[in-house]
Amino acid sequence: MRSEDDFELPVEGKLPAGLSGTLYRNGPNPQFEPRDANYHWFVGDGMLHAFTLGQGKVTYRNRWVRTNKWRLEHDAGQALFGSWGNPMTTDPSVMGAESGVANTNIVQHAGRLLALEEAHAPFQISGPELDSIGSFDLGGKVTAHPKTCPLTGEMVFFAYADDPMPLSSKVSWGVADATGKLLKRETFEAPYCSMIHDFAVTRDHVVIPVLPLTGSLQRAMAGKPAFAWEPEKGGQLAVMRRDQGVASLRWIEAPKGYVFHVMNAYDEGETIIVDVMRYASAPLFPNADGTRGENAAAYLVRWTIDLTTGTVTETPLDDLAGEFPRFDERLSGLPYRHGWFVGQSLKPGDFRANIIAHIDLETGQRTDWTVPAGDAISEAVFTPASPDAPEGEGWLTAVVYRGQLNFSELVVLNAQDVAAGPVASAKLPRRAPFGFHGNWVNA
Repeated sequence: MRSEDDFELPVEGKLPAGLSGTLYRNGPNPQFEPRDANYHWFVGDGMLHAFTLGQGKVTYRNRWVRTNKWRLEHDAGQALFGSWGNPMTTDPSVMGAESGVANTNIVQHAGRLLALEEAHAPFQISGPELDSIGSFDLGGKVTAHPKTCPLTGEMVFFAYADDPMPLSSKVSWGVADATGKLLKRETFEAPYCSMIHDFAVTRDHVVIPVLPLTGSLQRAMAGKPAFAWEPEKGGQLAVMRRDQGVASLRWIEAPKGYVFHVMNAYDEGETIIVDVMRYASAPLFPNADGTRGENAAAYLVRWTIDLTTGTVTETPLDDLAGEFPRFDERLSGLPYRHGWFVGQSLKPGDFRANIIAHIDLETGQRTDWTVPAGDAISEAVFTPASPDAPEGEGWLTAVVYRGQLNFSELVVLNAQDVAAGPVASAKLPRRAPFGFHGNWVNA
């Protein structure tokens, strides 16, 4: 049902005839002024955006995710919860209450639309209405980047700090079948509490990177950062077989640095190939003593994990700083050729993406499209031209903020010809807050 704040957007260019469905996007947008002096952008309330395309038209709707936290604060007319669940800055009236924000990603599995974040259960949404339904039970926390296996239809997921005690070193992983039924959930102890945003899944393996962006309740209670960069702790990769789980767990030393996002991964004989956006140090977070950290940039690299020797070799794949890697997810966990990411050619420490890049991993060739100075691009989401189209043949959808004019617009690009720029665009009636992740769902 349409409401007064739904909009049919004016379209420039021609929308692809076969592109029919909805681009969903998620990101943090606090409902009220935060309580914490050390408030972090990552913990704002989830806000969803739905761009529905079909018959040459684009309609737009956006809603907050009405989590338990959102409802309690909405009724109170003020913020009640501290950042990262910090008890020192949480109002006593809500101590122990469900505090999820569902602000990082939105995925569809088994016909359910799920808003996801780092530290709570998935939150189910109706699509494209964006009505809040409630928590979806997969046995506990699920982080923002589950992987759907194209061979089995299973959704493989993980969670870090998976313990009632905040900022614990426990990590879980699990599998839900193609209907959404939980098949397996196991927990193991990591060397320390690490912020683990993403992981890698292949046909046969799971790789969970435990890297030294550490969490510490003791540090948070002392008024210092809950999460901080501690490179001296080193990094480890938890490697397991999907069919054996924790019984097959082994630890392999990781290359130095930090990873927020994995592009894709696959098995190759006795090795696992994992393509990641790797930072020299974790950006956007301080050092353990509270001093400002280095805002390093990420670059696309390949980790080749040798299962025989238990070692990792790192190979650069491209020299453009960037983030939010995507690929043709019909090949999730399998050998692949085409990838996309948003690039940054601005001054160091400026994380606004101003480039959409396509990389051919077979030839090493990169092509890209750059927006004017002052503009910024969201993650670019790939959608195949048809279910049986060749790999990489399809469309990219992204949201561009036009800085000089202070509005946002949806853009559609040919995924194999990004240098040509958008084939169509649709202007929003207002600026869309910068967010994190999104996904396309066919009509």
